[in-house]
Amino acid sequence: MLNPLSIVILAAGKGSRMKSPKAKVLHEICGREMLYYSIKAALEITDDVIVVVAHQRDAVIAAMEKYFNNLTFVTQDAENFPGTGGAMMGIKPKYDDVLVLNGDMPLIERTSIEKFLANPADIVMSVISLENPSGYGRVVIENDRVQRIVEEKDASASEKAIHTVNAGVYAFKHHVLQTYIPRLSNANAQGEYYLTDVIEMARRDGLEISPLFVEEVEFKGVNSKNDLTNAEMIMMDRLRRTWMDAGVIMQLPETIYLEEGVTFEGECLIENGVRLCGNTQIINSHIKAHSVIEDSIVKNSDVGPLAHLRPLSVLEDTHVGNFVEVKKSTLKGVKAGHLSYLGDATIDSGTNIGAGTITCNYDGVKKYQTIIGKNVFVGSDSQLVAPVEICDNVMIAAGTTVTAGKYESDLLILSRTPIRKVAGFFSKFFGKGKEC
Repeated sequence: MLNPLSIVILAAGKGSRMKSPKAKVLHEICGREMLYYSIKAALEITDDVIVVVAHQRDAVIAAMEKYFNNLTFVTQDAENFPGTGGAMMGIKPKYDDVLVLNGDMPLIERTSIEKFLANPADIVMSVISLENPSGYGRVVIENDRVQRIVEEKDASASEKAIHTVNAGVYAFKHHVLQTYIPRLSNANAQGEYYLTDVIEMARRDGLEISPLFVEEVEFKGVNSKNDLTNAEMIMMDRLRRTWMDAGVIMQLPETIYLEEGVTFEGECLIENGVRLCGNTQIINSHIKAHSVIEDSIVKNSDVGPLAHLRPLSVLEDTHVGNFVEVKKSTLKGVKAGHLSYLGDATIDSGTNIGAGTITCNYDGVKKYQTIIGKNVFVGSDSQLVAPVEICDNVMIAAGTTVTAGKYESDLLILSRTPIRKVAGFFSKFFGKGKEC
């Protein structure tokens, strides 16, 4: 059920501490940009989500429009009105209750956002109690009301002993923003407009400002590559737990890499060290240790160990063994036991792919298709030079190079250079004294 709430997500910053040319909110966690997760949580609650952009504006908008089509984007005039207060200038929310989130908080969840709605105060301010608050501004709370925010450099000894700090998420009544955002000033050392100044002005005018204690794990922002890694570990643990609760068996789950777009159906077993990426679908299948699957569909099949399915591969009723690589191919009812590359191929049921088989799909300029019918036996160390079509019920002898063309049913395809025997060559080359 959606709520009459407008959510503004601040995603305009550069994120200089990430030490990257990429906008901070575009750094990925479990296969999706971190901003995606803030938006996803917001859209579970409301139909009015406003994303404030500035740095790499077009890239941020394009990235989010891959997933969502019901967002409002507002471009901050960051040159003239920098800062979190500047980001709120020109915002036109649909509802009277306005929640301000940060785009670098990918771990926030719907249930935590909903807690802001239960408080009728003019301003609800998220706060965290830290064991070591050093480096953070302290939030002074008296009689369950926020009195002020004190920067550490300005705090007295008694204020520095406070463990409550600002978590950076706020719920405002719209009239509060209408009143105080136009009154913000950038007369400070950084020359920025701060949203926290609204808290101070509202307090002086006697408005009700309530603290909401929240969990650090959800509200801590991602400001560095180290933060990014820590957030990804937490997110991945959530994903693994969700799918295990849904019935997926994961062996040594902490070793399994799992992305947001991956889905499972039916009885699935995932062994240790597996990496599942993109929009992969695993259906009633067994993925063996240290296999990698990217943007592929695996149904009623087993893969690995140490196999690699590259994007746009589809396996159904198929066995793919160790050191087999499949790329943009469809295999239905196929056995490919080991040591093969199958790219840009369609292979039908009953076909066996011998060890060392390669589809030669690329001539240096273009990619070509290999089509293999039913009940084809491909001998070990064979090369299939695309474009090539092998019809049903064909045997390809080991070591054969099948050149481009179409091969009809009921054939033996054989290509071998005759063996040449040179008597006495070994002893001549190595010398008569060398032992075998």
